[in-house]
Amino acid sequence: MTERPSLQDLERGTPFAARHIGPRAAELDTMLAAIGAASLDELAATAMPDTIRDTEPVASTLPPAASESEVLAELRALAARNTVTVPMIGLGYSGTVTPPVIRRHVLENPAWYTAYTPYQPEISQGRLEALLTFQTTVADLTGLPVAGASLLDEATAAAEAMTLLRRAGRARSPRFVVDADTLPQTLEVLRTRSEPLGIELVVADLTDGLPDGELFGLLLSYPGASGAVRDPAALIEEAHTRGALVAVAADLLALTLLTPPGELGADAAVGTTQRFGVPLGFGGPHAGYLSVHEKHARQLPGRLVGMSRDADGNPALRLALQTREQHIRREKATSNICTAQVLLAVVAACYAVYHGPDGLRRIAQRAHRMAAVLAAGLRAGGVDVEHGEFFDTVQARVPGRADAVVEAAHVAGIALRRVDADTVGIACSELTTTGHLEAVWGAFGVSADAAALDGATDDALPAGLLRSSDYLTHPVFHEHRSETSLMRWLRRLADADLALDRTMIPLGSCTMKLNAAAEMEPITWPGFGDLHPFAPAKDAEGMLELIADLERWLAELTGYAAVSLQPNAGSQGEFAGLLAIEAYHRSRGEAHRDVCLIPASAHGTNAASAVMAGMRVVVVATSPTGDVDLADLHAKIDEHRDTLAALMITYPSTHGVYEAQVREVCDAVHAAGGQVYVDGANLNALVGLARPGAFGGDVSHLNLHKTFCIPHGGGGPGVGPVAVAEHLAPFLPGREGVDGVRVGAVSAALYGSPGVLPISWAYLRLMGIDGLRQATLTAVAAANYVAARLREHYPVLYAGADGHVAHECILDLRAITRETGVTVEDVAKRLADYGLHAPTMSFPVAGTLMVEPTESEDLAEIDRFIDAMIGIRGEIARVAAGEWPVEDNPLRGAPHTAASLVDKWDHPYPRDLAAYPTGATPGVHDRKVWPPVRRVEGAYGDRNLVCSCPPVEAYF
Repeated sequence: MTERPSLQDLERGTPFAARHIGPRAAELDTMLAAIGAASLDELAATAMPDTIRDTEPVASTLPPAASESEVLAELRALAARNTVTVPMIGLGYSGTVTPPVIRRHVLENPAWYTAYTPYQPEISQGRLEALLTFQTTVADLTGLPVAGASLLDEATAAAEAMTLLRRAGRARSPRFVVDADTLPQTLEVLRTRSEPLGIELVVADLTDGLPDGELFGLLLSYPGASGAVRDPAALIEEAHTRGALVAVAADLLALTLLTPPGELGADAAVGTTQRFGVPLGFGGPHAGYLSVHEKHARQLPGRLVGMSRDADGNPALRLALQTREQHIRREKATSNICTAQVLLAVVAACYAVYHGPDGLRRIAQRAHRMAAVLAAGLRAGGVDVEHGEFFDTVQARVPGRADAVVEAAHVAGIALRRVDADTVGIACSELTTTGHLEAVWGAFGVSADAAALDGATDDALPAGLLRSSDYLTHPVFHEHRSETSLMRWLRRLADADLALDRTMIPLGSCTMKLNAAAEMEPITWPGFGDLHPFAPAKDAEGMLELIADLERWLAELTGYAAVSLQPNAGSQGEFAGLLAIEAYHRSRGEAHRDVCLIPASAHGTNAASAVMAGMRVVVVATSPTGDVDLADLHAKIDEHRDTLAALMITYPSTHGVYEAQVREVCDAVHAAGGQVYVDGANLNALVGLARPGAFGGDVSHLNLHKTFCIPHGGGGPGVGPVAVAEHLAPFLPGREGVDGVRVGAVSAALYGSPGVLPISWAYLRLMGIDGLRQATLTAVAAANYVAARLREHYPVLYAGADGHVAHECILDLRAITRETGVTVEDVAKRLADYGLHAPTMSFPVAGTLMVEPTESEDLAEIDRFIDAMIGIRGEIARVAAGEWPVEDNPLRGAPHTAASLVDKWDHPYPRDLAAYPTGATPGVHDRKVWPPVRRVEGAYGDRNLVCSCPPVEAYF
């Protein structure tokens, strides 16, 4: 007789960890048997060096695992402690409405939020089309023809523009002049970025022209932080005359009414697309933008979607100019940005499609008219309004009364900005109503009639700056006026992609694991999503408690003393960590320490971040086993002992191995006076088992979009917190520092992208420490199972002394390519015919595939991938035997579209084999994926760059 479960067990229900972790107990037994381990603990004991493992349970304040219902209830309670007011603070953050059709079909849709960066363009055409729409929106509105596929936020976009102008210009001056009426958070990030690069930042009131002296670049604000709209044309012309290039920080919505920067002569434009339907989220994530003159296209940082063609000559999209990616250019990279804000950029693009040019213009007119009527009412009541020409923001002078006015407005449910003791800022948006105007007037002690003022008040835009050029003329911005049409457009795009909702994505180094619905649900709740980042702390008590919890839990799990959540991408976390090291050395009178040792196998952003932090990169060799070459490390330490600042090391290594000598490596660096940066990209192999801060690390960045379940969203959002030991804590971004040495902001918002932090908070709360440990053990087992089953078909490039790997393994195809001509790209593309996404290609070793199955995939799905790889190996054997020619076989022809199968067939392999590989797992045809295009020509796209929506006739 089966033992009856207790009432307590029944009440508790199925633990969430059992939902998050894919393999059941019997499946784990099968996997362990193939690996040759008796248990998960035995596998960990043999795969992971004793020198790094925690010998005792980690003391943690992380509560025991809770159920989904319990966690959602706790999050509702936290959200309820936030006071959401009408956001009229401004400063680059505006109230907006996310159309429900976009919220449901994009922001809350796993087809969009579980996708990965579109490095396999044939199965990413939908996402690429949405990003091309984003680029076109930005390019059209700014009047500059080349726009990137989004950056992290407005402040970092401005910093990227600063360095772009320096690279692209001919002026040798170190001075970069910035309009004093620039957003304060942008100024702070510019200060942080400029100092290590030797850029002299000059913040100046430009009312009477540029300051004297040379300059390489200029940043203007249009409108300014104060709301004032000034004609920048004369300043742009003067800067050009003096050999400088010019960027303009522009409000994208205002550009529906104002002459665009490109038409005024600007070389670049930067800003945010937040007010295009992206929730405030207490400061992020939001998609920044950067657009440039076409002559600067190849200097553009980050990602750029361009038009190419496929093997049949049909139009096809891809990421263009990929030689700029950091893992190729390393310390010569123009930026350390290796990500974007794709999910938020898609929301902004859909918002533009949903409203079209006329709808956007109407929203802009509403915001402007509200501001104009508001100003008129204040003036009529005797209040001094500072500027006569503005778009949506009004600054009013109330000597000595600013605090009282702001508080009175707050009582009425409206958040205003205290500029100083005498000045109040008020920003209008698409949310503003005449009722809000009346409440604001009341806070100033003014009574006015909005309807009467509307009829008697002129617009406040400069007559000479009114826009006359068209924008958003492409049919996509006119065809989807009904929700039915937009819904179908979004479904068509989603069907052209392959995301985690349809298949495993076994990308090494990228950790594409489950993003549970319970974790995702709270991010669109108003209590979290509608908070302005500059709202009073008393209005954000619940959010601040959530942030404090997350910082504490992450510090404990990683063995560090403190965490900053400000970095809004892994690249920014790297940068912040290196700045902390640099500031620490300066505080000790050792500013001369500027050498950063980086293993040859490291992710390319490591080298790029070190250069951005003002360090000199010295590469350390890796041994034939994939570990850091200890002899070369000691030689480099000896050579640079007096100037050594840091070593950057990824653990487990980028080669997917637990390096046994990591403590020796850390000790050697410390003995020479350096600090150890442990890149946390592979933390999914450590959580609950080992802590970087306990085995020698001084600082790590963590990827919440990898280990801690924030979804990749097609290439963003990401969060890259930086965790540090006690002695580095004063040098976290925005901290007070020591002896006047501090690190400034690395992103626009104080907490980076807090709008998605409820996801990681929920994951930790759902899993508990035991669930986290189980997840890590399962991830390691899954990778070793893949390695064990595929080793006889494809050599596994690196393994530990015991033959085990960590949470990923590298399959070596180089000998296969030499012997048969079949390339790693052929294998990757053929996997699409099997209905699978390819692993990471040619990183960290060219000609290889790096596979990471994660803990979330069950045995059937892992076996589907393994069977596909074995089937592909059989096809390679037929090429090697001469049955099929190297240039015409199912691998070289992959992926196969449905159209390619019904056309004239002149290949030596049959159509049915092309579409339905015989090596697939039984039943795989039920999950058939039909790529919309065949193999995309990369070189053609780079030679013939088209980065905004081409005319419709180009498709025919």
